[in-house]
Amino acid sequence: MKNIAVIGAGTMGNGIAHTFAQSGFNVQLIDISEASLKRGMDTIAKNLDRMVAKEKISASDKTETLEKITTFTNTEEGVKNADLVVEAATENIDLKLKIFKQLSEICNENTILATNTSSISITQIAAVTSRPDKVIGMHFMNPVPIMKLVEIIRGYNTSDDVTSTIMELSKTLGKVPTEVNDYPGFVANRILMPMINESIETLYNGVAGVEEIDTVMKLGMAHPMGPLQLADFIGLDVCLSILNVMYDGFKNPKYAPCPLLVNMVMAGKLGVKSGEGFYDYAESRKAEKVAGQFLK
Repeated sequence: MKNIAVIGAGTMGNGIAHTFAQSGFNVQLIDISEASLKRGMDTIAKNLDRMVAKEKISASDKTETLEKITTFTNTEEGVKNADLVVEAATENIDLKLKIFKQLSEICNENTILATNTSSISITQIAAVTSRPDKVIGMHFMNPVPIMKLVEIIRGYNTSDDVTSTIMELSKTLGKVPTEVNDYPGFVANRILMPMINESIETLYNGVAGVEEIDTVMKLGMAHPMGPLQLADFIGLDVCLSILNVMYDGFKNPKYAPCPLLVNMVMAGKLGVKSGEGFYDYAESRKAEKVAGQFLK
């Protein structure tokens, strides 16, 4: 396996492209927007610069990594000769189904189709293709170049050969692949999102403030980041989307999103990416200042 196509040049997509390229793979990075591709490549270059500054890689390693990545706005051209396609588009089921239907029609019959979805059914995605045995989940963690875990999610029809191939491939990236079955939220988000949602409920009910909730979880449970800060980092819109997928999938009220989360997303308070969530990021991307609406 030498040629990897990555669909989506956003946070996850450029991180996945960076990781594969740094491991010696030829990467075709695809996005419908030239501007998004430029931002994605700029991000990869900046992240590589940080690694050079920390002496984790050399300047020549940076150059070689960037040279391994080619950008495309045309999907059919971008996936040509790909051994593996990793979809990292927005967490929207309709968009993903559209992408996979197209990939099934234009990719070589032996190409494995993977999705970086954090919660959407692999089985449902695979069902719109003519190769459900070759569709699998590769749920990378953010930031991709740093985080070791990759959740490998088998759909109902994913073959043993494809699963073992992707498990071994993930190891060559320096990752720790963990195989899980296809249920809403998989493992990571099935456990994480209810915790984040309960933290938001705790704030919503006036039990404690933003900093107090995060402090309890950081100092009491040894979490490196408080759940409200983590929600801001993930994106409150992404958290809401994942909770809705689990609520729809399980029909269990414990997964119902907190009204405060729903209102914040509707108001455009999405966390770090919008400049405000539970914390105010106008002056710093670090969670140093609680958002005005939550100040006592």
